[in-house]
Amino acid sequence: MDSKNRVWEAGQTEYKANQWGGWFKEKPQTAIVENLTKEAEKKAKQAGYDNELFHSVCWSAFPKTVKLDLNTGNGTFQVTYMVGEHWSPNNRGFDIFIEDKNVQPLYVTPGQDEIDIKVYEDVEVKDKVMNFHFAGNAKTGKGDLNAMYSAIEVIPSLPVDPKQKLTSQWSKIKKNRI
Repeated sequence: MDSKNRVWEAGQTEYKANQWGGWFKEKPQTAIVENLTKEAEKKAKQAGYDNELFHSVCWSAFPKTVKLDLNTGNGTFQVTYMVGEHWSPNNRGFDIFIEDKNVQPLYVTPGQDEIDIKVYEDVEVKDKVMNFHFAGNAKTGKGDLNAMYSAIEVIPSLPVDPKQKLTSQWSKIKKNRI
């Protein structure tokens, strides 16, 4: 649990349909981000996240990829991708796929001990499972193609149908006002 009482599940669990989610196909490796720069700590705080979320990463050695499934249920979601760079300053390039859509082509991680936070709106899930795939991409022109992430936050979007809104007012609505 973090300082805002959000519960974060450990991504080192193999995916099973009856649990929250986890990696699948090939187990990724992990690494530690020893220190965050003061700027990185400030960026995390401004975004409302604890620094601890950025101190470890899940990664796979190219050409292997990182794949993660989350049992979200059906709906539309806001997804936040978070990463702390542990050693490859501005030299790690890959693509970020959510629900088989390349939402961040040619992504390059930040400098060593820095963080990045990316938000993707309106991610639709129709099969109750949100799929993530992080894959190295040589087109980034970077020397390190080992894809990775530190944390993923998924929040349901709540579109409001005016006919289904619950509303309240202090007094009764009358046809003829007194």
